[in-house]
Amino acid sequence: MFALNLNSQNLPYPDPVHPIVVHFVIAMVFFSFICDVIGYFTRNTRLFEVGFWNMFVAVIAIFVAIIFGQFEAGLAQIYPAVQPTLNFHTLMGWSLGAIIAIITAWRFVIRDRHPLKLPPAYLGVATFLICLVFLQIYLGSKLFWVYGLHVEPVVEAMKQGVSP
Repeated sequence: MFALNLNSQNLPYPDPVHPIVVHFVIAMVFFSFICDVIGYFTRNTRLFEVGFWNMFVAVIAIFVAIIFGQFEAGLAQIYPAVQPTLNFHTLMGWSLGAIIAIITAWRFVIRDRHPLKLPPAYLGVATFLICLVFLQIYLGSKLFWVYGLHVEPVVEAMKQGVSP
């Protein structure tokens, strides 16, 4: 096997890529939801188009985020307290990837059949999606801010054999 040269954050590149891409996905999903809600109540159908394209790009970006998340989680120095949260975050990430892809496919069908209407059921499902995204944000924040994955002092402590 080959060995990667890892930096002080235990990564082969300067900073974690997963959080950067994830924030892009979060912004796209939230902006899509906001455009759909405003478009629904104001009957501004141009916002539906903005909402659809934001979800379309979010689908692509979430799978990039998942790939980098899996890679960076594999390089993280995991200690027992982190494992349940990391496992749940990973499960939620893959689930969100599938859910966003399904919702975007549904949105594509809606857009194709009735481009000037958005059913309330879609907004209900999108609201549920936003709740799941908030949960995922909480889990990701906990992994970084509480457990310190890829945070230099925690990585150094783990290399010295100090386990939190």
